[in-house]
Amino acid sequence: MVERLGPPLEEPIFDELAIIGVGLIGSSVARAARTRKAARRIVLADRSRETLARAKELALGDEVTNDLKVAVRNADCVLLCAPVGATEEIGRTIAPALKAGAIVSDVGSVKGAVLSALEPVLPSHARLVPAHPVAGTEQSGPDAGFAGLFMNRWCILTPPEGADPEAVESVRAFWEALGSHVETMGAAHHDLVLAITSHVPHLIAYNIVGTAADLEEVTRSEVIKFSAGGFRDFTRIAASDPTMWRDVFLYNKDAVLEMLGRFNEDLTALQRMIRRGDGDGLFELFTRTRAIRLGIVAEGQETAAPDFGRRGLQTDEQAP
Repeated sequence: MVERLGPPLEEPIFDELAIIGVGLIGSSVARAARTRKAARRIVLADRSRETLARAKELALGDEVTNDLKVAVRNADCVLLCAPVGATEEIGRTIAPALKAGAIVSDVGSVKGAVLSALEPVLPSHARLVPAHPVAGTEQSGPDAGFAGLFMNRWCILTPPEGADPEAVESVRAFWEALGSHVETMGAAHHDLVLAITSHVPHLIAYNIVGTAADLEEVTRSEVIKFSAGGFRDFTRIAASDPTMWRDVFLYNKDAVLEMLGRFNEDLTALQRMIRRGDGDGLFELFTRTRAIRLGIVAEGQETAAPDFGRRGLQTDEQAP
Protein backbone atom coordinates (compact mmCIF):
# COMPACT_ATOMS: atom_id res chain seq x y z
CA MET A 1 0.00 0.00 0.00
CA VAL A 2 1.53 3.32 -0.99
CA GLU A 3 1.29 6.25 1.34
CA ARG A 4 -1.53 8.71 0.80
CA LEU A 5 -1.09 12.06 -0.87
CA GLY A 6 -0.02 14.80 1.49
CA PRO A 7 -2.17 17.67 2.77
CA PRO A 8 -3.33 20.49 0.47
CA LEU A 9 -0.69 23.04 -0.52
CA GLU A 10 -0.82 26.40 1.21
CA GLU A 11 -0.64 28.12 -2.17
CA PRO A 12 -1.54 26.59 -5.56
CA ILE A 13 1.17 26.21 -8.16
CA PHE A 14 -1.17 27.36 -10.93
CA ASP A 15 -4.19 29.62 -10.70
CA GLU A 16 -5.81 27.80 -13.62
CA LEU A 17 -4.90 24.43 -15.09
CA ALA A 18 -6.36 23.26 -18.40
CA ILE A 19 -6.30 19.51 -19.03
CA ILE A 20 -6.91 18.42 -22.62
CA GLY A 21 -7.93 14.78 -22.72
CA VAL A 22 -9.80 13.21 -19.81
CA GLY A 23 -8.67 9.60 -19.91
CA LEU A 24 -6.74 7.64 -17.30
CA ILE A 25 -3.90 10.15 -17.00
CA GLY A 26 -5.93 13.34 -17.44
CA SER A 27 -8.56 12.30 -14.90
CA SER A 28 -5.87 11.16 -12.45
CA VAL A 29 -4.09 14.51 -12.76
CA ALA A 30 -7.38 16.30 -12.12
CA ARG A 31 -8.09 14.20 -9.04
CA ALA A 32 -4.57 14.57 -7.64
CA ALA A 33 -4.37 18.30 -8.38
CA ARG A 34 -7.69 18.85 -6.62
CA THR A 35 -6.66 16.74 -3.62
CA ARG A 36 -3.40 18.68 -3.20
CA LYS A 37 -4.94 22.00 -4.32
CA ALA A 38 -2.10 22.31 -6.83
CA ALA A 39 -4.36 24.46 -9.03
CA ARG A 40 -6.93 26.98 -7.92
CA ARG A 41 -9.20 26.15 -10.86
CA ILE A 42 -9.27 23.15 -13.22
CA VAL A 43 -10.74 23.21 -16.73
CA LEU A 44 -11.24 19.94 -18.60
CA ALA A 45 -11.46 19.63 -22.37
CA ASP A 46 -12.13 16.65 -24.57
CA ARG A 47 -13.50 16.11 -28.07
CA SER A 48 -15.85 13.39 -26.77
CA ARG A 49 -19.09 14.78 -25.36
CA GLU A 50 -19.70 11.45 -23.63
CA THR A 51 -16.34 11.69 -21.86
CA LEU A 52 -17.02 15.27 -20.82
CA ALA A 53 -20.45 14.36 -19.51
CA ARG A 54 -18.92 11.64 -17.36
CA ALA A 55 -16.17 13.99 -16.16
CA LYS A 56 -18.86 16.46 -15.12
CA GLU A 57 -20.77 13.74 -13.26
CA LEU A 58 -17.57 12.84 -11.41
CA ALA A 59 -16.91 16.53 -10.61
CA LEU A 60 -13.35 16.25 -11.91
CA GLY A 61 -13.06 19.93 -12.84
CA ASP A 62 -14.56 23.36 -12.32
CA GLU A 63 -15.48 23.63 -16.01
CA VAL A 64 -15.77 21.16 -18.88
CA THR A 65 -15.82 22.04 -22.57
CA ASN A 66 -15.21 20.52 -25.98
CA ASP A 67 -13.89 23.87 -27.27
CA LEU A 68 -10.11 23.72 -26.83
CA LYS A 69 -9.65 27.46 -27.32
CA VAL A 70 -12.14 28.21 -24.57
CA ALA A 71 -10.41 25.70 -22.31
CA VAL A 72 -6.97 27.33 -22.52
CA ARG A 73 -7.75 31.03 -22.76
CA ASN A 74 -7.11 31.77 -19.07
CA ALA A 75 -4.82 28.84 -18.27
CA ASP A 76 -1.45 29.33 -16.62
CA CYS A 77 -0.63 25.75 -17.58
CA VAL A 78 -2.07 23.63 -20.38
CA LEU A 79 -1.50 19.89 -20.02
CA LEU A 80 -2.00 17.76 -23.13
CA CYS A 81 -3.22 14.30 -22.13
CA ALA A 82 -4.11 13.08 -25.60
CA PRO A 83 -2.40 10.49 -27.86
CA VAL A 84 0.91 11.71 -29.27
CA GLY A 85 -0.45 11.65 -32.82
CA ALA A 86 -2.91 14.42 -31.94
CA THR A 87 -0.27 16.75 -30.48
CA GLU A 88 0.36 18.94 -33.51
CA GLU A 89 -3.34 19.41 -34.29
CA ILE A 90 -4.06 20.35 -30.68
CA GLY A 91 -1.09 22.71 -30.63
CA ARG A 92 -2.28 24.51 -33.75
CA THR A 93 -5.80 24.77 -32.35
CA ILE A 94 -4.88 26.24 -28.99
CA ALA A 95 -1.98 28.45 -30.13
CA PRO A 96 -4.07 31.58 -30.91
CA ALA A 97 -5.87 31.37 -27.56
CA LEU A 98 -2.87 30.98 -25.24
CA LYS A 99 -2.24 33.90 -22.94
CA ALA A 100 1.22 35.42 -22.53
CA GLY A 101 3.45 33.27 -20.36
CA ALA A 102 1.24 30.19 -20.48
CA ILE A 103 3.08 26.92 -19.91
CA VAL A 104 2.31 24.11 -22.35
CA SER A 105 3.18 20.62 -21.19
CA ASP A 106 2.06 17.06 -21.91
CA VAL A 107 2.16 13.51 -20.57
CA GLY A 108 3.18 11.55 -23.68
CA SER A 109 5.65 8.67 -23.49
CA VAL A 110 7.41 9.91 -26.64
CA LYS A 111 9.18 13.24 -26.31
CA GLY A 112 11.12 13.93 -29.52
CA ALA A 113 7.91 13.85 -31.56
CA VAL A 114 6.18 16.16 -29.07
CA LEU A 115 8.93 18.76 -29.36
CA SER A 116 8.90 18.51 -33.15
CA ALA A 117 5.12 18.91 -33.22
CA LEU A 118 4.77 21.81 -30.78
CA GLU A 119 7.85 24.00 -31.17
CA PRO A 120 6.91 25.22 -34.69
CA VAL A 121 3.25 25.94 -33.89
CA LEU A 122 3.20 27.50 -30.42
CA PRO A 123 3.46 31.30 -30.12
CA SER A 124 6.69 32.81 -28.80
CA HIS A 125 4.93 33.97 -25.65
CA ALA A 126 4.10 30.38 -24.63
CA ARG A 127 6.59 28.32 -22.61
CA LEU A 128 7.01 24.67 -23.62
CA VAL A 129 8.00 22.07 -21.00
CA PRO A 130 7.20 18.49 -22.15
CA ALA A 131 6.83 15.88 -19.40
CA HIS A 132 6.23 12.16 -19.07
CA PRO A 133 4.80 10.70 -15.86
CA VAL A 134 5.98 7.09 -15.94
CA ALA A 135 2.80 5.69 -14.46
CA GLY A 136 -0.36 4.06 -15.68
CA THR A 137 -2.58 1.01 -15.76
CA GLU A 138 -4.20 -0.91 -18.60
CA GLN A 139 -7.49 0.87 -17.90
CA SER A 140 -8.72 3.95 -19.77
CA GLY A 141 -11.38 6.64 -19.54
CA PRO A 142 -12.32 9.16 -16.83
CA ASP A 143 -13.55 6.46 -14.44
CA ALA A 144 -10.16 4.72 -14.51
CA GLY A 145 -8.24 7.59 -12.92
CA PHE A 146 -7.28 7.88 -9.26
CA ALA A 147 -5.36 10.49 -7.30
CA GLY A 148 -2.58 8.15 -6.16
CA LEU A 149 -1.51 7.06 -9.66
CA PHE A 150 1.66 9.17 -9.58
CA MET A 151 2.69 8.47 -5.99
CA ASN A 152 6.37 7.48 -5.81
CA ARG A 153 6.56 7.20 -9.61
CA TRP A 154 9.00 9.07 -11.80
CA CYS A 155 8.07 12.00 -14.01
CA ILE A 156 10.63 12.91 -16.67
CA LEU A 157 10.87 16.48 -17.97
CA THR A 158 12.42 17.09 -21.40
CA PRO A 159 12.54 20.90 -21.80
CA PRO A 160 13.87 22.16 -25.14
CA GLU A 161 17.11 24.11 -25.33
CA GLY A 162 16.59 27.60 -23.96
CA ALA A 163 13.46 26.69 -22.02
CA ASP A 164 12.40 29.19 -19.38
CA PRO A 165 13.85 28.01 -16.03
CA GLU A 166 10.89 29.37 -14.07
CA ALA A 167 8.47 27.37 -16.23
CA VAL A 168 10.53 24.22 -15.81
CA GLU A 169 10.56 24.71 -12.04
CA SER A 170 6.79 25.21 -11.97
CA VAL A 171 6.20 21.96 -13.86
CA ARG A 172 8.65 20.19 -11.57
CA ALA A 173 6.85 21.51 -8.49
CA PHE A 174 3.49 20.46 -9.91
CA TRP A 175 4.49 16.84 -10.43
CA GLU A 176 6.22 16.70 -7.06
CA ALA A 177 2.97 17.93 -5.51
CA LEU A 178 1.21 14.98 -7.16
CA GLY A 179 3.67 12.60 -5.48
CA SER A 180 6.19 12.05 -8.28
CA HIS A 181 9.95 11.98 -8.26
CA VAL A 182 11.13 14.28 -11.06
CA GLU A 183 14.15 13.98 -13.35
CA THR A 184 15.22 16.01 -16.37
CA MET A 185 16.86 14.63 -19.51
CA GLY A 186 17.08 15.24 -23.25
CA ALA A 187 14.19 14.11 -25.42
CA ALA A 188 16.29 11.74 -27.55
CA HIS A 189 17.74 10.03 -24.49
CA HIS A 190 14.29 9.72 -22.95
CA ASP A 191 12.91 8.05 -26.06
CA LEU A 192 15.76 5.52 -26.13
CA VAL A 193 15.38 4.66 -22.44
CA LEU A 194 11.60 4.29 -22.66
CA ALA A 195 11.89 2.18 -25.80
CA ILE A 196 13.48 -0.63 -23.77
CA THR A 197 11.74 -0.07 -20.41
CA SER A 198 8.21 0.41 -21.75
CA HIS A 199 7.66 0.41 -25.49
CA VAL A 200 9.33 -2.87 -26.49
CA PRO A 201 7.79 -4.78 -23.52
CA HIS A 202 4.35 -3.60 -24.64
CA LEU A 203 5.12 -4.64 -28.22
CA ILE A 204 6.20 -8.08 -27.03
CA ALA A 205 3.03 -8.42 -24.96
CA TYR A 206 0.81 -7.48 -27.89
CA ASN A 207 2.68 -9.94 -30.09
CA ILE A 208 2.68 -12.95 -27.76
CA VAL A 209 -1.03 -12.57 -26.99
CA GLY A 210 -1.72 -12.31 -30.72
CA THR A 211 0.42 -15.39 -31.39
CA ALA A 212 -1.48 -17.43 -28.81
CA ALA A 213 -4.79 -16.33 -30.24
CA ASP A 214 -3.69 -17.31 -33.76
CA LEU A 215 -2.54 -20.84 -32.96
CA GLU A 216 -4.90 -23.13 -34.86
CA GLU A 217 -4.35 -26.08 -32.54
CA VAL A 218 -5.28 -24.03 -29.45
CA THR A 219 -8.83 -22.83 -29.24
CA ARG A 220 -9.62 -19.37 -27.93
CA SER A 221 -11.39 -20.87 -24.91
CA GLU A 222 -8.31 -22.94 -24.00
CA VAL A 223 -6.03 -19.92 -24.19
CA ILE A 224 -8.28 -18.10 -21.73
CA LYS A 225 -9.06 -21.12 -19.52
CA PHE A 226 -5.51 -22.33 -19.02
CA SER A 227 -3.73 -18.97 -18.80
CA ALA A 228 -0.80 -19.30 -16.42
CA GLY A 229 0.57 -16.36 -14.47
CA GLY A 230 3.01 -15.27 -17.16
CA PHE A 231 0.39 -15.18 -19.89
CA ARG A 232 -2.05 -13.33 -17.61
CA ASP A 233 0.59 -10.68 -17.03
CA PHE A 234 1.12 -10.32 -20.77
CA THR A 235 -2.62 -9.96 -21.37
CA ARG A 236 -2.80 -7.18 -18.75
CA ILE A 237 -0.23 -5.17 -20.68
CA ALA A 238 -1.83 -6.02 -24.01
CA ALA A 239 -5.14 -4.60 -22.78
CA SER A 240 -3.67 -1.07 -22.84
CA ASP A 241 -5.24 1.67 -24.94
CA PRO A 242 -4.66 0.78 -28.62
CA THR A 243 -4.76 4.36 -29.91
CA MET A 244 -2.09 5.53 -27.51
CA TRP A 245 0.20 2.61 -28.21
CA ARG A 246 -0.27 2.80 -31.96
CA ASP A 247 1.03 6.38 -31.78
CA VAL A 248 3.92 5.42 -29.49
CA PHE A 249 5.28 2.95 -32.03
CA LEU A 250 4.73 5.27 -34.98
CA TYR A 251 6.36 8.28 -33.33
CA ASN A 252 9.23 6.52 -31.55
CA LYS A 253 9.96 4.02 -34.31
CA ASP A 254 13.74 4.63 -34.57
CA ALA A 255 14.42 3.95 -30.89
CA VAL A 256 11.95 1.05 -30.80
CA LEU A 257 13.53 -0.58 -33.87
CA GLU A 258 17.00 -0.16 -32.37
CA MET A 259 15.93 -1.84 -29.13
CA LEU A 260 14.07 -4.56 -31.03
CA GLY A 261 17.28 -5.31 -32.92
CA ARG A 262 19.17 -5.76 -29.66
CA PHE A 263 16.34 -7.86 -28.25
CA ASN A 264 16.37 -10.14 -31.29
CA GLU A 265 20.13 -10.66 -30.91
CA ASP A 266 19.66 -11.63 -27.26
CA LEU A 267 16.72 -13.87 -28.17
CA THR A 268 18.90 -15.67 -30.72
CA ALA A 269 21.54 -16.24 -28.03
CA LEU A 270 18.83 -17.64 -25.73
CA GLN A 271 17.63 -19.99 -28.46
CA ARG A 272 21.20 -21.21 -28.85
CA MET A 273 21.46 -21.94 -25.10
CA ILE A 274 18.25 -23.98 -25.17
CA ARG A 275 19.28 -25.87 -28.30
CA ARG A 276 22.68 -26.75 -26.81
CA GLY A 277 21.27 -27.63 -23.40
CA ASP A 278 23.34 -24.89 -21.77
CA GLY A 279 21.85 -25.09 -18.27
CA ASP A 280 24.60 -22.97 -16.71
CA GLY A 281 24.02 -20.18 -19.24
CA LEU A 282 20.26 -20.24 -18.68
CA PHE A 283 20.69 -20.21 -14.90
CA GLU A 284 23.10 -17.26 -15.07
CA LEU A 285 20.73 -15.28 -17.31
CA PHE A 286 17.68 -15.96 -15.14
CA THR A 287 19.62 -15.07 -11.98
CA ARG A 288 20.72 -11.77 -13.49
CA THR A 289 17.25 -10.86 -14.72
CA ARG A 290 15.68 -11.85 -11.38
CA ALA A 291 18.01 -9.41 -9.65
CA ILE A 292 16.73 -6.60 -11.88
CA ARG A 293 13.13 -7.37 -10.88
CA LEU A 294 14.07 -7.39 -7.20
CA GLY A 295 15.84 -4.08 -7.70
CA ILE A 296 12.69 -2.53 -9.16
CA VAL A 297 10.70 -3.66 -6.14
CA ALA A 298 13.42 -2.39 -3.78
CA GLU A 299 13.29 1.03 -5.45
CA GLY A 300 9.59 1.25 -4.64
CA GLN A 301 8.52 1.27 -8.29
CA GLU A 302 6.48 -1.90 -7.77
CA THR A 303 5.49 -4.31 -5.03
CA ALA A 304 6.10 -8.03 -4.99
CA ALA A 305 2.34 -8.63 -5.33
CA PRO A 306 1.36 -10.78 -8.34
CA ASP A 307 -1.01 -8.07 -9.53
CA PHE A 308 1.98 -5.76 -10.04
CA GLY A 309 0.88 -3.77 -6.99
CA ARG A 310 -1.78 -1.96 -9.02
CA ARG A 311 -4.60 -2.64 -6.55
CA GLY A 312 -2.46 -1.34 -3.71
CA LEU A 313 -2.12 2.05 -5.41
CA GLN A 314 -5.74 3.02 -4.96
CA THR A 315 -6.58 3.82 -1.37
CA ASP A 316 -10.05 4.69 -0.13
CA GLU A 317 -9.05 8.35 -0.03
CA GLN A 318 -7.86 8.24 -3.62
CA ALA A 319 -10.73 6.29 -5.12
CA PRO A 320 -13.00 8.15 -7.54
